[in-house]
Amino acid sequence: MAFGDVNLSEEQVRGKYAGSPGGGGWPTIRAYNKQTGYEGVFAGDWKDANKLDGAMCDVFGKEENMQKYVEELGSTSLCKVSDGAGCSEKELEFIAKWKDKPKEEVAPQLARLEGMKGKSMKPELKAWLGQRIAVLKQLAKDEAPKDEL
Repeated sequence: MAFGDVNLSEEQVRGKYAGSPGGGGWPTIRAYNKQTGYEGVFAGDWKDANKLDGAMCDVFGKEENMQKYVEELGSTSLCKVSDGAGCSEKELEFIAKWKDKPKEEVAPQLARLEGMKGKSMKPELKAWLGQRIAVLKQLAKDEAPKDEL
């Protein structure tokens, strides 16, 4: 996921792919990925789907809301498998379940979850899907510790 900033007093960004900058509250946040295409999606829709009340600046000014939004729309996680930093309890349980499994078991599970990405699901399930994929990707590329010389 990438972030950009537009100062509408200097650049009047308009057009098919710009959405409605400033419309729906400030800040206007739009996310773009393969699923959304060039049109992107307005963060206010995500805020409403997650039943978060308040102005955009209040909702997305809370770090936990912004993190959930980025993780869900970016199909990623800020969880670091190697030391558990940034991981939720649910992610830590998932890591414990999968960390000692051979890569031959991790790869098919990763492929199965990747195949579910475009399917319709509740926001919280979509976020959990992205978190599991991110964990399994880390486990799939993780190498066994090497003995030092």
